[in-house]
Amino acid sequence: MPYPPVGEADVEKVFREEYGRAVAVLVRHFGDIDLAEDAVQDAFTAAVQRWPSTGIPPSPAGWIITTARNRAIDRLRRESSRDERHAQAALLLSNEPSPEEDAVPDDRLRLMFTCCHPALAPAAQVALTLRLLGGLTTAEIARAFLVPESTMAQRLVRAKGKIRDAGIPYRVPGAQELPDRLRVVLAVIYLIFNEGYTASAGECLVREDLCAEAIRLGRLAATLVPEDLEATGLLALMLLVESRRAARATTDGGLVLLAQQDRGLWNRRLIEEGQALVRLCLRRNQPGPYQIQAAINAVHSDAGHAAATDWRQILQLYDQLMVIAPSPVVSLNRAVAVAEVDGVEPALAIVEELALDRYYLWHAIRADLLRRVSRYQDAALAYRDAIARTDNAAERAFLQRGLETVRPH
Repeated sequence: MPYPPVGEADVEKVFREEYGRAVAVLVRHFGDIDLAEDAVQDAFTAAVQRWPSTGIPPSPAGWIITTARNRAIDRLRRESSRDERHAQAALLLSNEPSPEEDAVPDDRLRLMFTCCHPALAPAAQVALTLRLLGGLTTAEIARAFLVPESTMAQRLVRAKGKIRDAGIPYRVPGAQELPDRLRVVLAVIYLIFNEGYTASAGECLVREDLCAEAIRLGRLAATLVPEDLEATGLLALMLLVESRRAARATTDGGLVLLAQQDRGLWNRRLIEEGQALVRLCLRRNQPGPYQIQAAINAVHSDAGHAAATDWRQILQLYDQLMVIAPSPVVSLNRAVAVAEVDGVEPALAIVEELALDRYYLWHAIRADLLRRVSRYQDAALAYRDAIARTDNAAERAFLQRGLETVRPH
C-alpha cells in the first residue's frame, strides 16, 4: 500500500503541535536546554528527509522524542572523554523511556517555571518560554515584544546561558516560591494563547494547537494555585475569547470582526464555563488585570447581537484596568470603547497620543477611526502602515479591503 504524500507542511504541522512537548521531555532527561532544543530540531530535520518516503509514523510525537533522544545521546558520547562516555551511556540506557511516554503530566509546566526563574530578566523569561514551549520563531517573539529580531535573538542566548551557568533546577517551585514566579508564567501562557488566536505570520488566522496548549497550561496553573484569582481570571479570559473562534473567519479564511460575527456560532459551553469563573472572581473581589479582561469579554458574551453590547460597562472596566495595569496597549483597546460611548473624535485623540508605531493594530484602529470621520487620505496611509506591519495573510487581506474603501474612485 503506498504511503500518502508527505510534504514539509505536514512536518511543520507536527512541529507546531509537538515541539514544546518534545523539548520539555528532553530537558527533563538531560537537564540541558541547548542540548534538548538542538536534538529536537535535528529530529524534525530527519523527519523532513525521511517521512516523504516512509510516511508519517502512527505516533509522530513518539518518533520525534525517540529520535531526538538518540541524537542527544550520540552528541554526548562524541563530546565526552572515553571514561565519561561509557559512564554516561550506561546511565542513559538504564533509564530508557517509552516513546509514547508523556512524562510527568506537567512536564511543560516544569519547563515553564524553569524558564521563569527570577534570576532572569522578566522579558527574557517570557521570550525564552515562548521559544521553547510555544515553538515560536525568534521573529514571531520579536513581533510580540515590538523589538528587532536581532535584539530578541541576543536575549534568548543570554537567558539559556544563565539557566545553564546558574544551575537553575527543572521543577515546579515550592509553595513559598510560587507567588514570585506565577505572574510571569501567566504572562507567557497568555502570549502563547494570543499567538495562537491571531497568528503573527502565515496563511492561517488561527493556530489551534497553540490555543489548546495555552488553555491546557492555564487549567494546570489554576489547579496548581487555586487561591490565586489571576490564574482563574486568565483561564476565564482564554475560554471566553476562544468561544468566538468559529465565528472569526469566513469559509474561505477571511477575518470577521466581533461586531459582524454570527453569535450563533459562539461556543456556549466555553462561555458558560468562562462566565462562571468570572463570577467566582467577582465574589472574591480581588481584581487583577486578567480578571478585568475576562470581565470585559464576559460583557461581550452577554450580548445576543452587537447593538446590545453594554459599552458603558466595558469602558468602566477599561478605566479600572488602566488604574491597575496601565499600558499603551490597554489605552488603545480602551479607545475602541470610548469611540462607542463618547464618539470617534475623543477616541482618535487618545490613539494619536500613543507611541505604538511598531504595532500593526495601532495603525489598523487608527485607520478605522480616521475612516469614520471621513479623513480618507490619512486613513489610507494608516491602512498601508498596518498592512506593512503584519505577516498574517488573513489580516493583510482584511486591511486591504479597508484600504479599498477609502481610496478615491
